[in-house]
Amino acid sequence: MLFTWKNLLKKKKYKILEIVKKINKKRIFKNIFPKKENVFHAFFLTKFKDIKVVILGQDPYFKKNQAHGLSFSVKRGVSYPPSLRNIFKEIKSDIKENIKINSGCLENWSKQGVFLLNSILTVSENKPGSHIKYGWEKITDYVISLINLYHSGVVFLLWGKYAKKKSILINKNKNYILTSSHPSPLSAYRSFFGCKHFSKTNKILVKQNKKIINWSTK
Repeated sequence: MLFTWKNLLKKKKYKILEIVKKINKKRIFKNIFPKKENVFHAFFLTKFKDIKVVILGQDPYFKKNQAHGLSFSVKRGVSYPPSLRNIFKEIKSDIKENIKINSGCLENWSKQGVFLLNSILTVSENKPGSHIKYGWEKITDYVISLINLYHSGVVFLLWGKYAKKKSILINKNKNYILTSSHPSPLSAYRSFFGCKHFSKTNKILVKQNKKIINWSTK
């Protein structure tokens, strides 16, 4: 079997097309994020075989010019949403050397094997959670299961109650799960700040003789 996203998601092809078709009809009269061409951006940037880390989000940012298909990431030049600002605070506190945060775009992480997956891949403007019933979660739960099945040693970063629920899809005996509260200002103080997930992830990768992640942004 060739381990490409195209082959692995073949079983879900028609369901994915069905969801996309439904959403594209709604795009005619309302703003939906991210844009059509960026809905599967995470899959294009991180090949299945290259996955070392998974950071799971719930749904995309719901304001204009923010979401571009990577969980927690925004386009270059866009101001940092509160959760992303807190992620950067934790990175700088956790890894004090050679970290440069030059934008809120996390594509540099994706290209190193950090799969930035939202469970729900689209959202209507100013309506968080608005596409929760469209069927995206069945697709992305399947994706998580595939990663768990065919990989070992992948580090799953599950932040917040929603993400933690996905731990039932992950075999702790072959992959790693690190959990904390969500980086949102409403909950970051509970356990996200000080979680040191970025240095812990790199230590796990070193143990497996894998290249560590450079958590800087470009």
